[in-house]
Amino acid sequence: MIYLDNNATTPVHPEVLEAMMPFLTDHFHNPSSGYRASKPVKNALATAREQVATLINARPDEIIFTSCGTESNNTALKSLARLIGRKKSRVLTSAIEHSAVLRPIEAMAAVGFETRTIGVHEDGRFDLEELAEHLDADIPTFASLMWSNNETGVTQPIAEACALLKEKKAVLHTDAIQAVGKVPVDVRAVPVDMLSISGHKLYAPKGVGALYLRNGFRLEPLLRGGGQEGTHRSGTENVPYIVGLGKAAELAMNSGNSQISELRDHLEKRLSSEIEGVHLNGSREHRAGNICHVSFDHCEGAGLMILLDEAGVQVSTGSACMTGKQQPSHVQKAMGFSDERAKSSLRISLSRFTTREEIDTAANAIAKAVKKLRAIQSPLTGPVQVYR
Repeated sequence: MIYLDNNATTPVHPEVLEAMMPFLTDHFHNPSSGYRASKPVKNALATAREQVATLINARPDEIIFTSCGTESNNTALKSLARLIGRKKSRVLTSAIEHSAVLRPIEAMAAVGFETRTIGVHEDGRFDLEELAEHLDADIPTFASLMWSNNETGVTQPIAEACALLKEKKAVLHTDAIQAVGKVPVDVRAVPVDMLSISGHKLYAPKGVGALYLRNGFRLEPLLRGGGQEGTHRSGTENVPYIVGLGKAAELAMNSGNSQISELRDHLEKRLSSEIEGVHLNGSREHRAGNICHVSFDHCEGAGLMILLDEAGVQVSTGSACMTGKQQPSHVQKAMGFSDERAKSSLRISLSRFTTREEIDTAANAIAKAVKKLRAIQSPLTGPVQVYR
């Protein structure tokens, strides 16, 4: 089986699993306990915090461990909502955010917050002029803008957006879940106030994440209780998984992404040269190196995904959280795609473990699947729905 859906989740790196194992066996103790056996566990938490902080150029005390990226996003947004309040305030986001940002902001709108959505250009990047139009130094404002898109891999002008927001004294949270470990992320160079991370997007297990909170910035906890994580997030820490996230962050510091980019470029070259009616979507210049987002004329993406699965190649049509939903991707619609083009797209995302042989096999399988689907449909019948 060839796995090319690493934006949905990555496999756990063997070195990450090795680092976790002692804390699933001998070092099982609660890090908050007072006896000697808990000391190695407490030290492991401190090491992991330092490892994650180093990856984004933060301070260890600016890292809060969470259960996942969704919790990190919700903690940031709901904290800002409580701190800033709904009266005479404004909430900004973009049209291409993950549902873990869009749904909380929809909930804010339902209880009276003024919310505004920033559009994107055809290349999938924020419209900075539109963002500037919604900023007013006299209106308390916070924004949530992603660093790299989960479907297209397009990296956003987050540094420029941050500068605009800071000029108007607005607060910025960024969902960097698909950026950390794939593109440079530096919270000193780009002084965001909060930043979300998810472990299973960078070779750590599912069920662990982190939230960067700029030093001195206040946070209203989402979870209250025993006061763990510096009172920012109560609940006994998931030590093995946190250790795994720390190790994954350390590995990300020491592994380049150029080889992944080269494989991605090789795949795109083959698809473009061997299949007619291919569209490579999103900015060519500003994107993560591991992702190819592509549309095929007169070819339904869900059908392609099923045929490829049967051929031993695992890809997706978009966000894993939206799989099974029939409507076109909101990300691609925001980029101006027609329904037909949006529904004819595949997201192919590589990992550090992907090989050139796998890419060549996948390219052959994609060409064969496209040819098969096109052969059994016509302009009169429209896209063919393929069922197992």
